[in-house]
Amino acid sequence: MRGGSLARVAVAVLVAGAASLASDAALGDPIQLSARPVALDPEDRSRQHVGDLEFLGGLALRSDAPTFGGLSGLSVTAAGELAAVSDRGHWFTARIVRNDAGRLVGLAEGEMGPLRDEQGRPVEEAWRDAEALERLPDGDWLVSFERAHRVWRYPAETGGLHGRAVPFQAPEGIARAPANGGVEALAPLPDGRILMLAQGLKHEGGARAGWLVGDGGSEALGYRTAPKFLPTDAAALPNGDVLVLNRHFTMLGGARARLERVHAGAIVAGADLEGTLVARFQHPLTVDNFEGVATVQGEDGATLVYILSDDNFNFFQRTLLLLFRLRGG
Repeated sequence: MRGGSLARVAVAVLVAGAASLASDAALGDPIQLSARPVALDPEDRSRQHVGDLEFLGGLALRSDAPTFGGLSGLSVTAAGELAAVSDRGHWFTARIVRNDAGRLVGLAEGEMGPLRDEQGRPVEEAWRDAEALERLPDGDWLVSFERAHRVWRYPAETGGLHGRAVPFQAPEGIARAPANGGVEALAPLPDGRILMLAQGLKHEGGARAGWLVGDGGSEALGYRTAPKFLPTDAAALPNGDVLVLNRHFTMLGGARARLERVHAGAIVAGADLEGTLVARFQHPLTVDNFEGVATVQGEDGATLVYILSDDNFNFFQRTLLLLFRLRGG
């Protein structure tokens, strides 16, 4: 066969292989979801407020799909498109259902599929522990992983979460983090930089390690919250403020959580960030292992806050999705 013919065949094979991968990647697995309503306070079902949050409904989610569970990170669009990632290397998407009063009543069109590495292969073993995700303004996705600490970008033009990963700027020093203490929180800021917070790595003075990551590299900062609480996710507000979700768990006291607001002007390199308390979740309120928070602007201009829990694939824990309206926007 002539050289030109060989080249054409090689190109055709490459194109066919890429098309096959794209086709396979685009086909997630539809999953059946059950959604049971939960109250903000099971002991007082009339209660509709906690801190600066107004409760707009909650769901306990279940599925017989073996891949469902362990959800961390959370992204929600104004159109109600939800996305999360799992500890076992999967993406999860669904459509949020709200009633005429704006309350959360269900999820529809649930689907799951594997996150893929730079070669387009499903992530495996220590490479699969996904902890946070965010959708960037250009439609690309960022996903952070623990154990094999890294942040990957999933470009929209190659399928987004369905496609293959490309490396993203990793925060300086993240390799020193404990296996289960990497980047748990990602929040794109209005200036294009990404705020990243680690769970198990310390900054100067004992604060949790954080970074501002952009085209020029990463700049370190710290984050402080209440004793024994750890950051599990973050979400930016339109004015540049950031909501940080924090969690604490003990066998005797169970799960507790704090949602804090860090003001935009404080988010600078070298700072020790400290937020103001938005809401505190503890017994008797509905609370579990909260590891995802997302914000979206409602049709009336109000800020909606979604909170998601990670059940750790544990029968005694739940996958909860709660919806709130933030007082003061």
